[in-house]
Amino acid sequence: MSALSADTSRVQARTLRALVAGQVLGGLGIGATLSIGAILAAHVGGSDEVAGAAATLSTLGAAAAAIPLARLTGRLGRRISLTTGTLTASLGAVVVIVATGLGAFPLLLLGFALLGVGSAVNLQSRFAATDLASPSTRGRQLSIVVWSTTIGSVVGPNLSGPGEQIALTLGLPELTGSFVIAIVAQLMAAAIFLVALRPDPYLLSREIARSLEDAAGAAASIPAVTAASSIRSHRLVLLAIGSIAATHAVMVAVMAMTPLHLTHHGSTIAAVGFTISLHIAGMYALSPVFGWLSDRVGRFPTILAGQGLLAVGLAIVSLGESHAALVTVGLTFIGLGWSATTVSGSALVSDLATGDARPKIQGRSDLSMNIAGAIGGAGAGPLLAVVGYAGLAGIAGILVVAVVIAVLLVPRSAQVRLSDRAN
Repeated sequence: MSALSADTSRVQARTLRALVAGQVLGGLGIGATLSIGAILAAHVGGSDEVAGAAATLSTLGAAAAAIPLARLTGRLGRRISLTTGTLTASLGAVVVIVATGLGAFPLLLLGFALLGVGSAVNLQSRFAATDLASPSTRGRQLSIVVWSTTIGSVVGPNLSGPGEQIALTLGLPELTGSFVIAIVAQLMAAAIFLVALRPDPYLLSREIARSLEDAAGAAASIPAVTAASSIRSHRLVLLAIGSIAATHAVMVAVMAMTPLHLTHHGSTIAAVGFTISLHIAGMYALSPVFGWLSDRVGRFPTILAGQGLLAVGLAIVSLGESHAALVTVGLTFIGLGWSATTVSGSALVSDLATGDARPKIQGRSDLSMNIAGAIGGAGAGPLLAVVGYAGLAGIAGILVVAVVIAVLLVPRSAQVRLSDRAN
């Protein structure tokens, strides 16, 4: 191993530790609000039909932040980008508390949108893990950061009880205590990103690539996605982004309406928190397994496996909609399907874009993902009112079928060439 490789490996190890710590805290802040958001929106908005606004505005906020954060990465690196996004999310939690106290629904929506920037940070953190990773380990490196969100995100929804004690102690409005936890967690995550991401992984990767180009007098081994790229590469980029986006839309639509559906069937807030915790565990806990499968078996087979898990989850929640236990099981499968597709699809995006093109393509991927999630969240409330929870799951299944067909249409030869180029 060369001195340069050894130094890069040490920086990568330090980067992963910082990203993991930040994701644990960031996940705690986001998870603390997931089980409360829909209920709080319905309470302040005065109607169950606006319950999906929490998830919708959160995903819109993440979508709006995707490109600006990517551009900030291109100019100043991951450290400044992730820190800025995390601080914005903490401000969103403050706005939510104030809006609830004032009973101001538009202000509440702004708060959820700002909180959504935390989700954008969550997504870009996984790409930060690939900046210095070797092509053959991108899936696993990325999945470690995705996995680290498990801790905070699973614990977070179960903090509604302690959160209410905090709200009572501080004299804050009911249901807002979890957002106090979110503020503290996001501020701690921002401090870690600001201090520990030195040297900056993206800026260092760009310096290394330019040094190699200067030494060899040629471009790096894996070309960036540019206007000169082949049409097949563009199609693979679109497929990767489309698979991630469609899967996110399915997950957000069903997950956003689950708390409301369960409470209408007599479940307590604590029971809803437990259900959301298991769903989030499905989203993150097995991501290293899917990362390993993505590197070893291939990006496309792992995406197909994710769609299979989604289909199983949707079938279970549809058939068992009146049983909280079955809804919990189905939502867990949906989380697993999301994990497999998102990890493998994100690794595929990183395979296809390097250098200066990387943050641009990654930002577009996150933008598409969150717009799809916003559409899913916005449509979920009206669909729930018209076709019910089972009908919502059935309609979401159409997107699963579309992704499966699109992946199966990719020629085997193209998959083999991509695999050879990434190893």
